[in-house]
Amino acid sequence: MLRALYDKTLEWSAHRHAIWILAAVSFAESSFFLVPPDVLLIPMVLAARPKWFRIALVCTIASVAGGIFGYFIGAVMFDELGRPILDMYHATAKFEAAREAYNEHGVLIVFTAGFSPIPYKIFTIASGVSGMDIVPFIIASAVGRGARFFLVAVLLWKFGAPIQAFIEKRLGLLALAFCALLVVGFIVVKFVT
Repeated sequence: MLRALYDKTLEWSAHRHAIWILAAVSFAESSFFLVPPDVLLIPMVLAARPKWFRIALVCTIASVAGGIFGYFIGAVMFDELGRPILDMYHATAKFEAAREAYNEHGVLIVFTAGFSPIPYKIFTIASGVSGMDIVPFIIASAVGRGARFFLVAVLLWKFGAPIQAFIEKRLGLLALAFCALLVVGFIVVKFVT
C-alpha cells in the first residue's frame, strides 16, 4: 500500500498542475494543515530535476504566505480559529509560557520552527498572538523555510538518481522515520514550550 501511494505521489508530482497543488499544501501547512509540503516537494524535484529552483521557490513563497495567514489567525482570530488549532495539537496549556519567549527570542524561534520538523503552524499562530513584529517574523520565516526547502531541492537536484534509488529501496523505513520526526516535533512543542 505504501509503495502504491509513493508511486501515485510521483505520478501527481509530474502533473501539469502539480506546482499549484504544492503551493496550496505549503500555504495550508504553515497555518492549519498537518501534512508537510516535503511530501510533494521531494517527488516533484525527483520528477523534474531541472526545475528544482522554481519548485523550491514556490514552496517557500507559499509557505511564508501561509505563515503570514497563521500570524493573522493568532493576531486577529485567536479565539475563533487559533485556540481550536492549538487544542487539536494539545499545545494550549504550554502556549502561555511560549508567549513570553517571543519577547526575547522570537526571530530565532520562528527560524528554528521554519527549518525543523517542529510544527511550524503552532509558531506562526503564537507569533501573531504574542504580537511579534511582522517584518522580523516574515524575514525569519523566509530564511527558515527557504533554507529547508532549498536544501532538500538542491540535494535532490545534485544527487537525484541515487537518492531516488535509496528512497525506493527503503520506503517503509523512511516513512517510519518521517512519522517519528513528526511525533518528536509534537513532543517538543508539548513539553518544551
